[in-house]
Amino acid sequence: MAVKVRIPTPLQRLTQGKEEVEGKVGTIIELVLALDKDYPGIAERISENGKIRRFVNIYLNEEDIRFLSAEATPVKDGDEVSIVPAIAGGAGRRQHEEAG
Repeated sequence: MAVKVRIPTPLQRLTQGKEEVEGKVGTIIELVLALDKDYPGIAERISENGKIRRFVNIYLNEEDIRFLSAEATPVKDGDEVSIVPAIAGGAGRRQHEEAG
């Protein structure tokens, strides 16, 4: 049994349109780097200098890895990893004040 990795829509062009791919056990950062071997370019969009980019959220079995061991969080067979890009939006302070 492998690790199931859910790929967000913006990165699916790197995975030939696949919403889910299989990953390898190890740590989160090892998983990301291993994915890059099969899907070149994915690691640079998710990580930088061995760290997960701050605008990328990664969940291990629905738990945010920031509350676990971040990049060093262990991943084992049967785990599910979700990669979720952060989404910014909403009205800025000035827009909010003008609307109110």
